[in-house]
Amino acid sequence: MDKQFRDLQLQQMDALLGTWKSAQLCPRPKSGWVRAVRETLGMSAAAFARRLGISHAGVRKLEASEASDVITLATLRKLAQALDCELQYALVPRTSLSQQIQVRAHAVAKEQLQPIAHSMALEDQDVNGSLNKLQFDLSVRDLVHGSRRKLW
Repeated sequence: MDKQFRDLQLQQMDALLGTWKSAQLCPRPKSGWVRAVRETLGMSAAAFARRLGISHAGVRKLEASEASDVITLATLRKLAQALDCELQYALVPRTSLSQQIQVRAHAVAKEQLQPIAHSMALEDQDVNGSLNKLQFDLSVRDLVHGSRRKLW
């Protein structure tokens, strides 16, 4: 993949996911969103079942599966549609993707350089601190700007 395209993709994805992160969405209700929205609308489980073309027990089962995190996205999308809602989901990184790449590059560079530094120290061929830092920084830069597959 072209480096400029890859960098642009990273910036765009960070910006896109940043809007989700800054939204500070509230946590899912204990009973699940489907049941919470249905009850807030004043819709009985029986009326919801009729909209979906399933049994009352089926609605209870689906609501319970959402609350216990075992519902499929396709099913959740169908339930949302029956409530005149839109299902939206995203993977929201705890830190930016750029920051994750930097942190991972530091870890990989450390893993790669530590055995070499240890061997050199055992052979009384230590490199002074500033040269070690320079080598480390160059390794991090190469990892960040090279193939990202090498990070993982």
